[in-house]
Amino acid sequence: MDARLVEFAGLLRANGVRVSSSEVSDAVVAAAAVGVEERAALRSALAATLVKRSADLPVFEGLFELFFSGLGRILEGVERGLVQALREEGLLEGDDLEMIARTLSALAGGFSPLARAALLGDPGLLARVLRGAALQIDFSFLGSPGQTGFYGRRLLAAAGGAALQQDASALEDALRARGLDPARLELVAAKLREALWTVERAARDYADLERQARSARRGEAALRPGFAALGRDELARTETAVRRLAERLKSRLVRRERSRRRGALAVRRTLRRNLGLGGFPARLVFRQRRPERPDVMVVCDVSESVRHVTRLMLLFLYTLQSLFTRVRTFVFVSDLAEVTAALRAEDDPARAADLATAARAVSLAGNSNYGRALRLFHDRFLPGVTRRTTVIVIGDGRTNYAPPEAWVLDEIRRRARRLLWIAPEPRWSWGTGDSEMPLYASRCERVATVSSLEELEEVAEALVPGRGGA
Repeated sequence: MDARLVEFAGLLRANGVRVSSSEVSDAVVAAAAVGVEERAALRSALAATLVKRSADLPVFEGLFELFFSGLGRILEGVERGLVQALREEGLLEGDDLEMIARTLSALAGGFSPLARAALLGDPGLLARVLRGAALQIDFSFLGSPGQTGFYGRRLLAAAGGAALQQDASALEDALRARGLDPARLELVAAKLREALWTVERAARDYADLERQARSARRGEAALRPGFAALGRDELARTETAVRRLAERLKSRLVRRERSRRRGALAVRRTLRRNLGLGGFPARLVFRQRRPERPDVMVVCDVSESVRHVTRLMLLFLYTLQSLFTRVRTFVFVSDLAEVTAALRAEDDPARAADLATAARAVSLAGNSNYGRALRLFHDRFLPGVTRRTTVIVIGDGRTNYAPPEAWVLDEIRRRARRLLWIAPEPRWSWGTGDSEMPLYASRCERVATVSSLEELEEVAEALVPGRGGA
């Protein structure tokens, strides 16, 4: 606990709160006196020993919640082991439950620490394993919410995640060998998958906690609520903003007939019309310009790093297809596939925006690979890009250190009418870690950042102006 208090004091100093060494010593004594079980008492003790100015109290309160409460939230759900979960939910009882408990106890000694924490319900062990694994990882480039999935997977791997699935499979095989009924074995397997998911979620949340702490050390806001935290009313506003954006795109991309003089002067027709006036061109005739039918091709990242905006982006694509007659939509993680028909088949926007729409086309597991997706688009779909095509890429540009293949964007821009990019990460995070957004942005005609409702509404008003040239 002493080391944690020293680290907390350093966090306070990094955010402008003056804390001396003697005050840290007083805080250690005060924490030992009140204990750590009652968070309210611990907060009061630390505030009394570390905070001297009332102006610093809000900073202290925010950092206390971040520093001391975050890990507790991460470990929620781990306190129930496999046997306890089966018993409490009434899925199994009697001899079957006893046999599972004996089998688990016999195998637990050979399990990895992660598997023991998940299957025996030991949050303290999980916390120690994650802390130890975190010491092996450089989090210095972790700067945005979109990176937490990538760092969460790295943290899980460092904690021994590769053995986690093997241990769960070993338990399942042992129960099958001991004659557990197949139907009951399937119930156990479902609970095993749930336990593994809980550990994976804890690793991802731990990485996000690291990100928030580093943001606080830089003096930044801890985390502004994004699309993932939207309530029902805010989601309705978001969907309205998405439709407004799509409508503005349509009105901007389709050249509207704003005057009767739509084309060049038709000289011969003008002379014929004015023959009765001696050929004086009093009544002018103009050629009618054929209205353009723009094509729109949208390429959308649906990987875990942009999961907080995936539903919104799928809704955006669905809305585009309802407004345009010629829209082709592609989704990718590592592979790329077209979902145009799947989106059009849905009458309900909510169902169209469900992640299952993308999951039917591409695997959502694994890391996003922009280079591979761009190459696939180039090889399979580039001939469909013409001078009438506007190509819109939606994603954070995080390549997981795979080759970016930015040359594909050069080819697209050479053939297309416009190449736009919508990024869910702020510009200050571009170029950090595995982000290739500076490279991608240099190839695009326009890049807009969208990470909150307010920014989306601004994009709807400013991304594609209603006036001006194409």
